[in-house]
Amino acid sequence: MFRAGAETLCTSRPALLLVLFLATSTACPLVAQDFAELRSGRIAQDQLAKYSELAVDWLQEYLRIDTTNPPGNELKAAQFFKAICDREGIENQLLEYHPGRADFWARIPHTGNRPKRAMILLNHMDVVTSDAGQWKAPPFSGQMVDGSIYGRGAQDMKNEAVAQVLVMVMTQREHVALDRDLIFLAVSDEEADGSGTDWVLAQHRDLLEDAEFLINEGGENLLENQKVRYVGVDVGEKIPFWVHLVAHGRAGHGSRPIADSAPNRLVRALDRVLAYRTPYKVLPVVEEFLREMAPYEPPERARRFRNVKQALRDPRFEQQVDNDESLNFLLRDTISVTMMHGAEQTNVIPSEAWANLDVRLLPGEDGNQFLQTLRRVIDDPDVSVEPVPGGTRNANYSPTNTDLYAAIRQVSGHYFPTVPVVPLLASGYTESQRYRPAGIVAYGFTPFTTTGAEGSSEHGDDERIRVEEMRRGPRILFDVVMTVAAVR
Repeated sequence: MFRAGAETLCTSRPALLLVLFLATSTACPLVAQDFAELRSGRIAQDQLAKYSELAVDWLQEYLRIDTTNPPGNELKAAQFFKAICDREGIENQLLEYHPGRADFWARIPHTGNRPKRAMILLNHMDVVTSDAGQWKAPPFSGQMVDGSIYGRGAQDMKNEAVAQVLVMVMTQREHVALDRDLIFLAVSDEEADGSGTDWVLAQHRDLLEDAEFLINEGGENLLENQKVRYVGVDVGEKIPFWVHLVAHGRAGHGSRPIADSAPNRLVRALDRVLAYRTPYKVLPVVEEFLREMAPYEPPERARRFRNVKQALRDPRFEQQVDNDESLNFLLRDTISVTMMHGAEQTNVIPSEAWANLDVRLLPGEDGNQFLQTLRRVIDDPDVSVEPVPGGTRNANYSPTNTDLYAAIRQVSGHYFPTVPVVPLLASGYTESQRYRPAGIVAYGFTPFTTTGAEGSSEHGDDERIRVEEMRRGPRILFDVVMTVAAVR
């Protein structure tokens, strides 16, 4: 989700993938494995089948709850989760912070004497708008069509919310001994202003305890020709830092050109901005990603990926980076001109003309410093350069040398043998950014595989998930969570 506007690309997967430039693949078909050493392998097959059917039933029921934001109405979704947790005897609280808007919290406590820090399963209950006339099935029907479940939120992110609550139910029913508290947190308003997360962090920080890990939306497991090409874990996100330029000048009639008019000043300012090349910055997570992807690239590109810092000293590779949309955003702050406005009539020279820039900053970059840089680049006292109102944040990311990342790698290796598990840096934004400053390692991880068409339905028409994925995905998530949270 992006603050300060209607655009909400939180996990619009084509926009944020690092792995779009995979040229080849050692992809693996979806095959059955020996899961005896995983926690789900201790559950009877008939019981696992019942859990799978619960996932399908609950997703259909959940998709029928209209939580379009605006206005949200997430209270109904929170009540859905509360009913499940009440039936299962799972401790929970429904937290209505505004009429019709609520967060929902549930917890299964640890059972050991020396507990580790808690683990959070985070999801958002609101969804973006939809045009029912463009869908095969009504957006809030949860209808099955050709082996897929259709509904707004089927990808973003009611599917993952159901998988998360099912993990809680499986843990409770199977009497799993935990060495850390397991927390389920469903929040409101992620697709607009993030008020649900902001409220719980401000008013109920205690409910998050001193959590160590958090799993949120993000990541992707791309499925092509029935083969998984990679398992991608979102370990960080760039941050939106939107900038508003206003050029000032003398107004007049369009029939008599004014050399230093506001529109002319704006055009010159934008020309300087577009000519400016932001410096390269190789983050450890990007360096790791490129290094792990090198074996799947053509020889010359693989050589560059194995030592990208050295490669960036070569002007030819710099040019390749500049022209590669899937690579450029990983290695520098980016600037896109997205909005411009001048006069309301063609024959009027306005006294003001403005433009908006969509700036995306890498983790560790400072917005105020970037603003000062832009002002120096534009170098015109009659062009003001200010951030778009709504607040800014510093981008952040989590390391990969953690028990949770190792668990994702281990479990993925069972379900998708030989498929690489790679860290992703998202060009968009997720609420993981809000939780990392609290000292929580936050990853975007999905247990579901998606085709390109399914991934593009997120925030689009005909949003859907395959029934087979809804049946299997919760088991993968359960195994990841239990690897980290269950007593061994």
